[in-house]
Amino acid sequence: MTITLPSAYAGSTAIYKLMAGASVVYVEIYDNYSRQTYRNRTIIMGANGREALTVPVVKPAEKTLVKDILVNNDKNWQTEHLRAIQTAYNTSPFLEFYIDDLLPFYTRKFKYLADYNMQMTQTICSILGISPELRFTDHYEKVLENDYRHLAEKHAQVPEYLYLEPYYQVFGMKLGFQPNLTILDLIFNMGPESILFIKKGLNIIPNSVSL
Repeated sequence: MTITLPSAYAGSTAIYKLMAGASVVYVEIYDNYSRQTYRNRTIIMGANGREALTVPVVKPAEKTLVKDILVNNDKNWQTEHLRAIQTAYNTSPFLEFYIDDLLPFYTRKFKYLADYNMQMTQTICSILGISPELRFTDHYEKVLENDYRHLAEKHAQVPEYLYLEPYYQVFGMKLGFQPNLTILDLIFNMGPESILFIKKGLNIIPNSVSL
């Protein structure tokens, strides 16, 4: 199956469930960038609940394509994000096993947001053991089959078939299970078992969706 997804920073578990069931994934970069989306934001779970981490970008001109969005490296956001992740998942079972794979994304400077997101996506796919063919789009199509680009939006409706069964979370006893967080939440808490949660129910994902 071929699907189209938004460019996303450490995308949600729903996004990676879709990728696990796809052979080819197009990552949309020819749409117009808008603020407060998951293109440059991800949600972790800390001691006080859901916490947003946002990659700062250089203020774009009106109707700037996602492919042209620049990361604002004048801010010390990488250190702040890494510290927040380590604080949130310090007692998780698998943080120490995977954090080294992710360190380059919190130490190396990236010029373009889309490149940053894509390279992190490739690394996370490798950690999970999935291997869809990842491609950037080369133009914009308004209507597509298997179109999940809306998942970039802050208040996007996530289809029920993309939710994972509850899994262990560090603060789950205190706060209850929090669904559809960053994929990093699943990886740090469940380690090699993450793929079992991702792949469960893949057979009920529609072969053709048009939104």
